Amino acid sequence: QVQLVESGGGLVQAGGSLRLSCAASGSIVSLYAVGWYRQAPGKQRELVAQISSGASTNYADSVRGRFAISRDNGKNTVYLQMNSLMPEDTAVYYCHAELSQIGVTGIVYYWGKGTQVTVSS
Repeated sequence: QVQLVESGGGLVQAGGSLRLSCAASGSIVSLYAVGWYRQAPGKQRELVAQISSGASTNYADSVRGRFAISRDNGKNTVYLQMNSLMPEDTAVYYCHAELSQIGVTGIVYYWGKGTQVTVSS
């Protein structure tokens, strides 16, 4: 089995920073693209940032220039550094990973359970 565990969420004032972590563990052969998504109350889940296995990155327009995604392949961990946070960044942030798993053919996809980020004005 594979687990994705997000951490680093919390309450922060507008203009502040948080660093989220997504740690993948279990029967992983290779970790490929990993994305951070968020879902605010009453809204659809949206892609915030994504990083490929080769460290190419992609960002939503709303966070480009404020957020930075990175990965530590040795630790199977992906980070999301969030700076200049705004109240509209308030949401539950989820990690999504594409990976290959021991005993499973092809690429499999996992979601973490999410971490709450609340930005006060």
